[in-house]
Amino acid sequence: HLNLKKMYPYDWFCGTGSHIYYVIEHNHFQTGKSTKRHFRPRTVWLGHPEKREQRYPRNVINNQKYNFFTFLPGVLFNQFKYFFNLYFLLLACSQFVNELRLGALYTYWVPLGFVLIITIVREAVEEMRCFLRDKEVNSQIYSKLSTRGEPLFPPVKHFVCSCFLRTDQLDGETDWKLRLPVACTQRLPIAADLLQIRSFVYAEEPNIDIHNFIGTFTREDGDPPVNESLSIENTLWASTVIASGTVVGVVIYTGKELRSVMNTSNPRHKIGLFDLEVNCLTKILFGALVVVSLVMVALQHFAGRWYLQIFRFLLLFSNIVPISLRVNLDMGKMVFSWMIKKDSKIPGTVVRASTFPEQLGRISYLLTDKTGTLTQNEMVFRRLHLGTVAYGMDSMDEVQSHVFSAYTQSNFNNASRAPGATKVRKTISSRVHEAVKAIALVHNVTPVYESNGVTDQAEAEMHYEDTCRVYQASSPDEVSLVQWTESVGLTLVGRDQSSMQMRTPSGQILNFTILQIFPFTYESKRMGIIVRDESTGEITFYMKGADVVMAGIVQYNDWLEEECGNMAREGLRVLVVAKKSLTEEQYQDFEARYVQAKLSVHDRSLKVATVIESLEMEMELLCLTGVEDQLQADVRPTLEILRNAGIKVWMLTGDKLETANCTAKNAHLVTRNQDIHVFRPVTTRSEAHLELNAFRRKHDCALVISGDSLEVCLKYYEYEFMELACQCPAVVCCRCAPTQKAQIVRLLQERTGKLTCAVGDGGNDVSMIQEADCGVGVEGKEGKQASLAADFSITQFKHLGRLLMVHGRNSYKRSAALSQFVIHRSLCISTMQAVFSSVFYFASVPLYQGFLIIGYSTIYTMFPVFSLVLDKDVKSEVAMLYPELYKDLLKGRPLSFKTFLIWVLISIYQGSIIMYGALLLFESEFVHIVAISFTSLILTELLMVALTVQTWHWLMIVAELLSLACYIASLVFLHEFIDVYFIATLSFVWKVTAITLVSCLPLYILKYLRRRFSPPSYSKLTS
Repeated sequence: HLNLKKMYPYDWFCGTGSHIYYVIEHNHFQTGKSTKRHFRPRTVWLGHPEKREQRYPRNVINNQKYNFFTFLPGVLFNQFKYFFNLYFLLLACSQFVNELRLGALYTYWVPLGFVLIITIVREAVEEMRCFLRDKEVNSQIYSKLSTRGEPLFPPVKHFVCSCFLRTDQLDGETDWKLRLPVACTQRLPIAADLLQIRSFVYAEEPNIDIHNFIGTFTREDGDPPVNESLSIENTLWASTVIASGTVVGVVIYTGKELRSVMNTSNPRHKIGLFDLEVNCLTKILFGALVVVSLVMVALQHFAGRWYLQIFRFLLLFSNIVPISLRVNLDMGKMVFSWMIKKDSKIPGTVVRASTFPEQLGRISYLLTDKTGTLTQNEMVFRRLHLGTVAYGMDSMDEVQSHVFSAYTQSNFNNASRAPGATKVRKTISSRVHEAVKAIALVHNVTPVYESNGVTDQAEAEMHYEDTCRVYQASSPDEVSLVQWTESVGLTLVGRDQSSMQMRTPSGQILNFTILQIFPFTYESKRMGIIVRDESTGEITFYMKGADVVMAGIVQYNDWLEEECGNMAREGLRVLVVAKKSLTEEQYQDFEARYVQAKLSVHDRSLKVATVIESLEMEMELLCLTGVEDQLQADVRPTLEILRNAGIKVWMLTGDKLETANCTAKNAHLVTRNQDIHVFRPVTTRSEAHLELNAFRRKHDCALVISGDSLEVCLKYYEYEFMELACQCPAVVCCRCAPTQKAQIVRLLQERTGKLTCAVGDGGNDVSMIQEADCGVGVEGKEGKQASLAADFSITQFKHLGRLLMVHGRNSYKRSAALSQFVIHRSLCISTMQAVFSSVFYFASVPLYQGFLIIGYSTIYTMFPVFSLVLDKDVKSEVAMLYPELYKDLLKGRPLSFKTFLIWVLISIYQGSIIMYGALLLFESEFVHIVAISFTSLILTELLMVALTVQTWHWLMIVAELLSLACYIASLVFLHEFIDVYFIATLSFVWKVTAITLVSCLPLYILKYLRRRFSPPSYSKLTS
């Protein structure tokens, strides 16, 4: 299938360029569903779809969890597969049996229905949003060139046989990659002629490797037939973007066979750890419910139809497991999410998963992307070092003057008149000139001219208009270097595949012929270029690369290693620049050997590298360059806050090892007093074993490891590697594939049992974000793909500190207090029911009926209890200033078995005191017991809320007074249950007061003594 792409502002379209050229392309659609199948290589015939050998996946995207028919069953199943909700469903259904009914049906079905409606509406909204996003992607338009169709493009008179590609949504790198066309198709007059030639593409089977591709293009109608090899340089993966124009390409992979889809794991249904803990406590309460029911029946000596009595007691004490707990927690989470959205100090923050904001309060591991998350991916040239002299930002004017003098004839004339006076200056001047010239030549940057509204594109390109020129490159480092040479006087004004044009400070245009270019690769860690100066005929081989490889290539010197270390410690990305002059004979000999090596069928890469290395000997060291990748705002203090909070930060990036290392130092992810262990590349089990042993001997040492080495270690020594890595203060994983990022998150969860948070901004971070317990997406230059897939979306990395330290901490502590108080409220009334049944011969008769039992957990106590979501132990400024407070939450103490047991004992004590007090003090009628005990119970709950509150909010006071007013006002309508005339007597007042004081006063005294002699850590900061 031949696709003729037009330019659209969507990253899944691969069209670009102002020219037509032929590339292998991966189509733009993707799917979230994946099934295991056997992938095979394929042969794709141009213009002859009937010759295809196999069926290929549909070219659509579908990220929805449900369809129209499975939505309601699926949502209900996901709700009732958990014990908590299933218990309440069975409880409500039991009321349809007359022998088990204890009250009105609405007392059981209304709360359960309320919870289900909220859940169904929330899921429906999320599914609709997902459906609309999928529809937008699937409705994109592309043009298909068929044998019956007319040519969609006019004949092209000239070809620019390359383009630049952005891959940020695939690998996280915003730098542009150079892509080349298939050479034998460039001579066709129009695009439609591609369908007339007899040709086919052979492509390897689909795989997850986004950095490599193996294929061939064969044209059979030539004489002789043409067989051209295809590599990564001829591909356009899905989820990539080209600068401008159009591209003609063959679709090779679609649907679930795309690289981007194969590197994306299916999103998992996340359940908060807090919800699991509450579910566990609910099971304990249910166990207590069964035990109490059995005890009651046993005390009746299992008389009569005892099995029915067991069920009636289970229903009678059903308040032990509070149905209002789920409602309160869900509403509390909605309030916490609303608070996050409305926080003016973290503007633009969006909560996309409102089901677990309290997870943010218990993060132990933070896994972050680098490019666009920690850094802005904007490179700034900081230093030029010549060995004997270094130039920083404050001395660039000196460099400019040296360059100017090198290209100004009058300066040379002056120098000839007074050679002795300018000898030293001339030497430095020539060295600076050679360094700047080398930097201006050894790169892959192309200047592009655009219309600025005043000057059109053709005129700007003809006159090299500075205001219309922008630079395209495969790396932001290279753009920064070329921009710097422009700032000091030597400007790159033109470039194509075979030549470069430079403009000197005096306006003279220098022409250079590009004879050979050796692009940067991760394995070689260097790039080179051979150029001929058209004015002099000199042939020069320029090279730049990492110090680790260049040290063995350049001539002996005594300063390279030391200065590289100094610049790296400052967080600069260091490149070593060198040159070597070649004679015409030397170059011709090299070219012959080089061409021969490139024609080799076997071991082509090794033979080509060997030929190039024959040139890379005894090169003249020119200079070192130091470039800084600017960090996002306040990255360093944010990482410091996270570190002090007990959170370990791991940086997972698809970028190069040297770049990741520099960023880790620059961002202070690795502190100055910490050593860095760079894990050597390993490919076998024995190499991994030796390197792990070497790493084991290091202490308090940050780890830097590449994705390939990581894969080997995890294959053979997963447990040992994770054990060592988890002990490191920081870990940096470079050259990580998207699936590797997700794998690391999963291993951390499995090996440590701790909560993880993943932060990223690109499409390559989606798998990691979805796998983590909390996924945070940063809206940035790499689009919104990560933001839309995340649980929480922020606009800047620095907002993460407040999101965790303030909102995460408050959400967790408030949720813990709310859940325990709701349990306390239910256990109190259940204890009173147990005492009542025991006194009246273990009868299964309810103490409170009708509206009393509904009103107790709603209008009488709901507002004060729910107002605990506004409580806070310290101000937000204090929480940010002392992140150590966050560390206390990592042990889960706010909601533990210890605190749960304490609240159970408090509930039993207060319920027993209220019930026995009412039985002891009532005079004649049973209805007085109900009045005294129920009123004491309401007042006790209101006082307990006041006892629990740490910082009063005006809404808390309103909630307390409103609830009390509602109870007093409703007494007029409760004459069926309460003697209205009795509650107006002094006897009622003193009895209720006495019972309430006995139930609450001891707890107030204990709280005062604890604050006095064993205060919590936060109270020391608030006092």
